Amino acid sequence: MTIKTAKLSDPAVRAFVTAVNGNDRERLLGLLTPDATMADDGSDRNLDEWIDREIFSSNGHLDVDNESNGGRSLVAHYRNDTWGEMVTRWNFTVEDDGRISRFETGQA
Repeated sequence: MTIKTAKLSDPAVRAFVTAVNGNDRERLLGLLTPDATMADDGSDRNLDEWIDREIFSSNGHLDVDNESNGGRSLVAHYRNDTWGEMVTRWNFTVEDDGRISRFETGQA
């Protein structure tokens, strides 16, 4: 059973999922610190290239199955036009100003 996006505990993570599912690149970028980083399956990636390829040009969508770590760790069904659907994990580092400085994702 999935968790409705509006019910996610952490406001920054909730906004991130909302931006992904709304295909809203500008909103997502506004949630990130200027020096934000990310990793996919344990390897650091170029954030701008990755979000364009894996989220925005391929219609990425997150359906969250559960959350932990105060809402900053998710297990979710992620799908896009490139890879189809898979169960993924997401971990977010949120700074005191409420912006995300790092996220890590990969297959769960």
